[in-house]
Amino acid sequence: MIPNRYSLFLIFALLAGCSPQGGGGTQALDFSQDTACALDGMVLAEFPGPKGQIHYEGASPEFFCDTVEVLAALLQPEQARKVKAAYVQDMGTTDWEKPRGHWVEARQAFYVKDSSLRGAMGPTLVSFASEAAAKAFVAKQGGTVLRFAQVTPDMVHLDGGALHDKGM
Repeated sequence: MIPNRYSLFLIFALLAGCSPQGGGGTQALDFSQDTACALDGMVLAEFPGPKGQIHYEGASPEFFCDTVEVLAALLQPEQARKVKAAYVQDMGTTDWEKPRGHWVEARQAFYVKDSSLRGAMGPTLVSFASEAAAKAFVAKQGGTVLRFAQVTPDMVHLDGGALHDKGM
């Protein structure tokens, strides 16, 4: 009987580490004052709005200065690297101008599209841990609340972010 209990425990332990949503025990990390965006080299701490990070199998986490970039990376049909976890910031609990910490799994987050606020790359999808926080944000800043499954690649294309950034 003991080998069966041990085997059952081992199976459950292995399954607990597997998640189609990402995570699998991988923790979000915060960025430093000089952490650069994986796509364009922008220093994350120098720009407002939500940031993101992706943890790929066998690699160091990649950070992104805007949720549009991290969502574009996740939604690319040619994405071949195994994603262990992906996180975005909960803008219901962190400061817009100097966001730090407050990470939520990207596939579990709620997003606000077409708000009046701009992120590091211009128009952004503002991320929230709860639907209630996203709806409260919409009441003040406008936009539409979406789940991750409702975000499409055409909402996060990267062909003009710099055109929207007045500081560039």
